[in-house]
Amino acid sequence: MKNKIVVIGAGIAGLAASHKLAKDGYNVTLLESNSQLGGLGTFFKHNDQWIDKFYHCQMPSDDPLLKLIDDVDLTNQLYWKPTRMGFIVDGKRYSFNTAIDLLKFRPITFFERLRFGVISLLLRYLGKGKDLDNLPIEKWFKDLYGANIWNKILKQLFLSKFGDHSGNLPALYIWQRLGREKNVATRGYLNGGLKTLIDSIEKKIKEYGGEIKVNSPVKKLIKTETGVEVVLENETIDADWVISTIPIPQFVNTMIETNISKSFNDPKLTYQGVVNALFFLNRPLDNFYWIPVVNSNTEFDGIVEMTELVKKEQYGNKNMVYVMKYCHRDSDLFLENEKTIAERWKKQLISLYPDINFTEDDISDIKIFKAPFVEPIYPLGYSKIKPQMKVPDTNIILATSAQVYPNITSWNASTGLANKAIEYLYKLEKSNSEKKELNKAI
Repeated sequence: MKNKIVVIGAGIAGLAASHKLAKDGYNVTLLESNSQLGGLGTFFKHNDQWIDKFYHCQMPSDDPLLKLIDDVDLTNQLYWKPTRMGFIVDGKRYSFNTAIDLLKFRPITFFERLRFGVISLLLRYLGKGKDLDNLPIEKWFKDLYGANIWNKILKQLFLSKFGDHSGNLPALYIWQRLGREKNVATRGYLNGGLKTLIDSIEKKIKEYGGEIKVNSPVKKLIKTETGVEVVLENETIDADWVISTIPIPQFVNTMIETNISKSFNDPKLTYQGVVNALFFLNRPLDNFYWIPVVNSNTEFDGIVEMTELVKKEQYGNKNMVYVMKYCHRDSDLFLENEKTIAERWKKQLISLYPDINFTEDDISDIKIFKAPFVEPIYPLGYSKIKPQMKVPDTNIILATSAQVYPNITSWNASTGLANKAIEYLYKLEKSNSEKKELNKAI
């Protein structure tokens, strides 16, 4: 049996890493603090269906994730569908998919619509050769699009995702997102939802001899002469290597008052959480998959009409709509009772569709879910302070959402990062083995 590896966190990065390690013959234990695997891919039972708590899809360009799906024999369960985008500004709804749609987009002037279209087409080219890591997105976009487009549209979109930090985000992070998703885009989904994928990965890990422990939060990580001591509530695991996939603030908590704390340079990132509402509807809305909501007297900033992509059978023949608000885990909204959020957001959603006779009778159920660590908020120059893959002077490797930068935070990026972490671990092991052989020869 090869070395003992402990993987901390059973989101997609931890699952992907554990699957690869177990498949390659390592003695791997995957630790998850919660009762369910999946991280942001967790699910719940609603009547006879298993429903994703948070919306997800696959993109044709998601090579690492699609490879993982194939590795667990699920490619034949993946289906694809073209989807469209809408836009709600000042309470008015717009289609936002074609050049004609843009020309009809009245929140900005006709000249600004032309400017918006041309700059958006050239944006990938316009970013080349610039130090985008140190360029605030507000300055770059104001220069390119003009102040009114920034203030009226773009600023509001970034505020919805990143809050007050939005204007000072590195332009590199936004520029890197270009190309993965388009207004009119083909998206994919697995029959049975994320439960299908997570159950299949879990099954493969166990078939390969790996061990999975849920309800097992890590209390401390302690450096030893040969590896790392992983301290749980009621047991301690001696590992040759640890791969941590949990958010940086949680990782830092495992090192408090240990001999590892001085080895790690904490970038002290702020994370956005999310409050997510699922509306089970008896009818569709506008037939747009993704709809940003700007200046429309709603707390939520986005609508995903999931049944524009997913078969209605997945939701008990209901139309599924997700609405969401990104916020800090200490905010009033995040701490608020789910029932009061549901009641208020129900009224706000109805208010956006006065012309289609959408009423409370069209809503059969509402579920609210929250996640505290969704999106790191990156400061300017983050490339220079991004955590290294290996914590210096330890046998700990990091594969966290804080390291996918400048790529978009997504399941695909996390899967790709997990693959890189495993490749890096194998190189370290090979190097260590060669050093031992050399010392023996000497």
